[in-house]
Amino acid sequence: MTDIIAAIKARRSIRKFTAEPVPQETITLLLEAAMAAPSASNRRPWEFVVVSDGEVLANLRRHLIFGRYQAPLAIVVCGNLRIAYPGPGRDFWIEDCSAAMQNLLLAASGLGLGAVWIG
Repeated sequence: MTDIIAAIKARRSIRKFTAEPVPQETITLLLEAAMAAPSASNRRPWEFVVVSDGEVLANLRRHLIFGRYQAPLAIVVCGNLRIAYPGPGRDFWIEDCSAAMQNLLLAASGLGLGAVWIG
């Protein structure tokens, strides 16, 4: 159990990256970790867009307030309101996507990758 707590405490936001591409098998592991997150009534209202194309990454950087980091990969976490929890809990998608992002960040750290969460 202490290994899990140590891994959580060791995670840091990394803001300087190498240009080394992230292997597809690693991307798959990151996505699996993100999708293992809890969600309201197991609705899983998230969609993930994996971006590794240099031009698309540059475009993202231009349009995000804090998107100045030169990472070789971005995983965009999107909330799908059509499948989110309905009714008064409709905005639970925010927590659901946040939990998925946290899992993704912890997985990246555990795999030896640097990562940062950009809002």
